[in-house]
Amino acid sequence: MTKPVFAVATGSIAMPNWIDPLAAELGFELRIGSIDTPDEVAKLTEGANSILVATQPVTREKISALADSVESIGRMGVGLDNIDLDAAKDHGIAVVHQPAYAVDEVSNHAAAMILASNRVLLPSDQDLRENNWRTKDFPRVMSLENSVLGVIGCGRIGHALMTKMRPFFKEVIGFDPMIKSDKFDFEMVNNVDDLLKRSDVISLHSPLTPETKNIVDARAISIMKDGAMIVNVSRGGLIDEAALASALISGKISSAGLDVFETEPLQADSPLRNVPNIILTSHIAWYSEVAGPRLVQWSAIDVFEYSKNKTIKHGRLAVDPRAN
Repeated sequence: MTKPVFAVATGSIAMPNWIDPLAAELGFELRIGSIDTPDEVAKLTEGANSILVATQPVTREKISALADSVESIGRMGVGLDNIDLDAAKDHGIAVVHQPAYAVDEVSNHAAAMILASNRVLLPSDQDLRENNWRTKDFPRVMSLENSVLGVIGCGRIGHALMTKMRPFFKEVIGFDPMIKSDKFDFEMVNNVDDLLKRSDVISLHSPLTPETKNIVDARAISIMKDGAMIVNVSRGGLIDEAALASALISGKISSAGLDVFETEPLQADSPLRNVPNIILTSHIAWYSEVAGPRLVQWSAIDVFEYSKNKTIKHGRLAVDPRAN
């Protein structure tokens, strides 16, 4: 019996030992290669059952170039903004992603950024190392028990953060047009401006869509409280980075924590590299020694199951050709 073949975009799997044992156990073959161009996509997917990608762009042109044998695209991650879902639907190709694989990790990373930023841990550590003790005036440190946390995007990760941070804050509020407030265990506001005006700390957990692109821009920042904090572990495109940099320099925003950026890796000339009171991490909120392998294995298992019987075990079908 011929083994199923799964094409894998170069760079999608950090460690081979996350998937090689599973490939041997289930009996599928991996074929790794570049998908930078439609021609490379066509070559890599010839005879393949599926293609697995991380954050690589999968455009309409690349989907059109997929071999006829390809039945599914496995997105190793949560967000779907790198895949043209309409094109996949038009071509009858399933798209499966993994919304639940790192809920704890990502919400913990956001919580860590909130607490580290507020307690000024990084500058304080640097001051001690360079000057042997505290030499600078006390910066602003919020009293969280008298502050409001506002969460934009209250799905799995946003809700997990709200639950974890409830004991720290006076109030925890949310905004998410996809959630009915009467069925949610936190106060939900009717529009994002209400949340921006009320919150001392704002944490972003929305998907990147045309509606959420630059949801935090200069106008949004202007209506926030003076000295508010912003954290983003979702998608870089949610924030106008130039506007945020300007607000950090002026002090309108007291601090920020970012794990994601408009362009990744973060560009050498990004204004964010030279502003005060910001924590920058390189899109690592998803990782733990469990979540990394789990993401790869769940993705592989799902495209394997889809190739066998058109079902999945772990993720969610963002495009299901059977629903057409």
